[in-house]
Amino acid sequence: MTTSNNAKSRDAIIVRTCLIGIGANLFLAAFKAMAGILAGSIAVVLDAVNNLSDAMSSLITIIGTKLASRKPDSKHPYGYGRIEYLSATLISVIVLYAGVTSLVESVKKIINPEVPDYSALSLIIITAGVIVKILLGRYVKSVGEKVNSDSLINSGEDATLDSIISASTLVAALIFMTTKISLEAWLGAVISCVIIKSGIEMLSDMISRMLGERVDSDLAKEIKATVCSVEGARGAYDLFLHDYGPDRMMGSVHVEVPDTMTADQLDVMTRKIQNAVLEKHNVLMTAVGFYSHNTKNDEVAEIYENIRKIAAEHEHVIQIHGFYCNLETKKIRFDAVIDFKAQDRNAVWHALTQEVVEAYPDFNVVIAMDSDTSD
Repeated sequence: MTTSNNAKSRDAIIVRTCLIGIGANLFLAAFKAMAGILAGSIAVVLDAVNNLSDAMSSLITIIGTKLASRKPDSKHPYGYGRIEYLSATLISVIVLYAGVTSLVESVKKIINPEVPDYSALSLIIITAGVIVKILLGRYVKSVGEKVNSDSLINSGEDATLDSIISASTLVAALIFMTTKISLEAWLGAVISCVIIKSGIEMLSDMISRMLGERVDSDLAKEIKATVCSVEGARGAYDLFLHDYGPDRMMGSVHVEVPDTMTADQLDVMTRKIQNAVLEKHNVLMTAVGFYSHNTKNDEVAEIYENIRKIAAEHEHVIQIHGFYCNLETKKIRFDAVIDFKAQDRNAVWHALTQEVVEAYPDFNVVIAMDSDTSD
């Protein structure tokens, strides 16, 4: 199946799942609203409103998916995939807004309480709502994880949360029927706080993703292993991945190769690396750079080993790579990956540079401070 067909299949699955969610939530909202009004229960009415917001979330997911599937053009050459992240962010805002609104209504009811009047019908509706929401939440989230859709995952988590809220409403109803103690307004406030917390967490996750997160550790290691599996590659470094939407990643990497390789051999290696990474990980490597590994001079090899030992003595120097040494021009150059956990990364870099300069005073030493952007 081609990439285009895969994308169309993914979009169709997302739309179908959302339509199921919209139908289920509209059905639940109607019956819960009726039960809440008949029973005079603010908690049940708020639960119904929450179902409407869930239906709206599914509608936004459909719109976002359709917009994100637009083909790249001159204005947006990397496509419109990130629109899905915007739609997931909007869903988070809706959840947060629903929580704040319900909290305000709950506080009003705490100040001016009303006594609910539950019927057998209202209890049956609430119970059915719990069951439907549990099944819907699991289904939507599982589909979201399968097709890598943050919007569906967020909607699924929200539906699961709704099932807990509905179950709490049912418990409050049973408590009132047996003890005549009304916990409606207070339960509504607690429910609202839970919804607000969920909305904040969802929004925080999406903002973090759009800002640009660290490359997933497992994916980074797998891609580097794939790169190193290509004949001639001695190591893979400086892996950068750029996320342009679900399943739309581009990247670059530096590869250490023997200094005996010719330009045409490097060209063949570049194409092999790009094909292998695209086939195994669905990541387009737009650039492959090379570091030359010395195989011709024992003195240079000894210098490299000594500097590697100096670097290893520094707690926050993760590794050195891209080592270059020219005995004739007296130049030493390499990259040092310094941990973000270091309190002062510049101080670590300066101390390492000072030690290498003291060890090789006759050389012009240039150390590039590198970051551990991937594992």
